[in-house]
Amino acid sequence: MNVSGRASDGLSGLARLNRATSVGFTALAWAFRNEEAFRLEVLGAAVLVPLGIWLGHGGVERALLAAAILQVMIVELLNTGIEVVVDRISTERHTLSGLAKDLGSAAVMISLLLAATIWGCILLPRFFG
Repeated sequence: MNVSGRASDGLSGLARLNRATSVGFTALAWAFRNEEAFRLEVLGAAVLVPLGIWLGHGGVERALLAAAILQVMIVELLNTGIEVVVDRISTERHTLSGLAKDLGSAAVMISLLLAATIWGCILLPRFFG
């Protein structure tokens, strides 16, 4: 099932790719509308990805700086998926439900630390080295 509530209907080839792309954009729009953290990360990415491409020396640095920011958004989406599934099962407080959500948040935190580390390792020596 996708965010529209329909199964993939056994599609293949370009039809499947088209459906997957459509579902992906629908899910991104849902996350942007409903998740404040994701909205903030999109706004940050709108600034930091172009900045990273501009500041990077060569393709590898540019790719690392951009990817570091985009991976934060990926982890945030996975965390949101965990939260949605937990809430789908039950909105009642339960130790394991809370743990699942906390672990997802920890993954986001680590992804933010990774992004900061990558940016720091690439850019700090340039400005302070």
